[in-house]
Amino acid sequence: MGVEIAVDGLTKSFGSQLIWDDVTLTLPAGEISVMLGPSGTGKSVFLKTLVGLLQPDRGSIVIDGRDITRLREADLYEVRKLFGVLFQDGALFGSMNLYDNIAFPLREHTRKSEAEVEAVVSQKMDLVGLTGAEDKLPGEISGGMRKRAGLARALVLDPQVLLFDEPDSGLDPVRTAYLNQLIVDLNAQTGATCLIVTHDINTARTVPDNIGLLYHKHLAMFGPREMLLSSEEPVVRQFLNAQRVGPIGMSEEKDADELAAESGQELPPLPPIPPQLEPSDGSTRPTQREPGAWCRDNGVTPPPGSFRGDATGSGALSTAGAAPA
Repeated sequence: MGVEIAVDGLTKSFGSQLIWDDVTLTLPAGEISVMLGPSGTGKSVFLKTLVGLLQPDRGSIVIDGRDITRLREADLYEVRKLFGVLFQDGALFGSMNLYDNIAFPLREHTRKSEAEVEAVVSQKMDLVGLTGAEDKLPGEISGGMRKRAGLARALVLDPQVLLFDEPDSGLDPVRTAYLNQLIVDLNAQTGATCLIVTHDINTARTVPDNIGLLYHKHLAMFGPREMLLSSEEPVVRQFLNAQRVGPIGMSEEKDADELAAESGQELPPLPPIPPQLEPSDGSTRPTQREPGAWCRDNGVTPPPGSFRGDATGSGALSTAGAAPA
């Protein structure tokens, strides 16, 4: 099972450039969360700070009862073993074949025999659909295969936390869909706490249990998927629904003239909240919420047509009917 990550008052800057300030959130144990934000808002910096590769200016990150911002290097090294990280480009060693790339953490951090290493590597390569590609070099395979190899390497130590840094970058929509399903299946099988940094709105709308949005050097909102997908908060609404009208512009923020020109424009209605992606074997993840549960519990009427086709059969009618107007 994954571990909870409690972030409180986290602030990071590079010199005089503030990246984000006072970020506070909790990544629930065993749940899938997504972090969104316009380009340049420090999403990848946030991931690197969570794993202790970057030191924040202030704030705390409590993982498994330990604040990693205050640990000695030797203790931080041990905490990092809880993590598996899939970097944007897979971060494979170009001179090693896929088998040796995936085996590297086992050889570096464990005392397993080569027979034991082979068993683990074979199992993880099969899990990500790379059986038969053991002898290929990273330069001989597609970007999607490199991503899957990087994911297999992230999994070999059976981490309790999985971090995905823009796993969909460079992938076509079909491969992105396969990768999303793989993440959901991995969460169901391992119970790991997952955090995905992405720009892909479809991924954000269908995969996670929770969504966060970094904007204008702060955390605009973090919470259950249905909370953000039904939100009327201008930044959240604009970004999650890929709309042009709103406070976000080409240079992150629109100026006063641009905002004035949009004044009075009627916003399009919120699109329906889609059903959440389920494990491919038809099971329900332990942390998965019933469709419409957050809206119902918080008196929020979801957009018309929400949750159609979910496996529970609760559908849009029963969900919308349970919430007051």
